[in-house]
Amino acid sequence: MPSSKNLQGGKAFGLLKEQQRQKLEEINQEYLEDQKYRDEEDLAEKLESLKNKYAEFDLNDQGEIDLMGLKRMMEKLGVPKTHLELKKMIVEVTGGNSNAINYRDFVKMMLGKRSAVLKLVLIFEDKANGSPCKPEGPPPKRDIHSLP
Repeated sequence: MPSSKNLQGGKAFGLLKEQQRQKLEEINQEYLEDQKYRDEEDLAEKLESLKNKYAEFDLNDQGEIDLMGLKRMMEKLGVPKTHLELKKMIVEVTGGNSNAINYRDFVKMMLGKRSAVLKLVLIFEDKANGSPCKPEGPPPKRDIHSLP
């Protein structure tokens, strides 16, 4: 039986992502059982959504979003940030205890009352994705008289 070290490419990556999702799922379970969050509306759905978003940007596969992961996240969300802004965002979420955002910090930030820049960006992005702002299809035909 080959060990996981012999796996290459996609299989190894898939296995790694699966292990990662399992860890995130265990942390989600802690939040579901935590009395502090029992009044949170749709907690299970929120945690599932947070898990998926977090896993997408954990680029170093260490179970945390580092500076580069956060940079990619912000670029993908269409709000690129400077190195300094990214560092400030990480400090804001971790309380300055780490150079990377772990999943517990991420969930605490998203479910907590404090508003962090990252939380605002993610909430805004979710709202933007929820309702299509851009019109579908080709623009309507216009004649010369309709131009300003």
